[in-house]
Amino acid sequence: MRALILLLVLVFNVAHAEEFTARIIVVIDGDTVVIRRAGGLLKIRLAEIDAPEKGQPFGEESKQSLSEMVLRKQVTVVSRAVDKYGRMVANLSLNGLDVNTEQVRRGMAWEYHSGKELAALQEEARNASRGLWAQSNPIPPWDWRKQHPNNWSGTSSSGAAHKNTTPPDSACGRKKRCSQMASCEEAKYYFKVCGIKTLDRNHDGVPCDKLCGDKTKK
Repeated sequence: MRALILLLVLVFNVAHAEEFTARIIVVIDGDTVVIRRAGGLLKIRLAEIDAPEKGQPFGEESKQSLSEMVLRKQVTVVSRAVDKYGRMVANLSLNGLDVNTEQVRRGMAWEYHSGKELAALQEEARNASRGLWAQSNPIPPWDWRKQHPNNWSGTSSSGAAHKNTTPPDSACGRKKRCSQMASCEEAKYYFKVCGIKTLDRNHDGVPCDKLCGDKTKK
């Protein structure tokens, strides 16, 4: 029975393997982003890495590192699987740069169930005291989550992927004004997914009219 279950999971994941390009509209943390596809918003978990949580040392630095690389940019997405929470697990690349690998090389994420290449890059970052490895005793995020069960929302390891099922994640609530939005897509994410109703001051169903008004009323 167990072998059958593993086979079905493998078949399911292979069936969902694909390569496509997409624009990153939101960076949630150092290993999770959001894109828009024809079916709506889709949350992508970067494969083979695990970044510090937001309440964890280097959590914000890891998010900023990923944002500098991909936010509002067109990237190549190579899906690896769909996890049990409905998120796509994938590798991202931009102009030949492997984003997942770069996060580890910069010391902004741990390798997680990966191969020798990422493990070697992590050791290199550790020896160079880059990023989180500048700490004397950095705690892996999987251990930190166990130690702080009430201090994180769980969306790095759980939560659905699509806009109609995604609960408010740990990035929600940090931005509440249109002046903080970098694009219409980001405004829509915070309005529709995070439920920040203050973005729609005239209650017409369109957030941030200066960003989205002309585009969404067509």
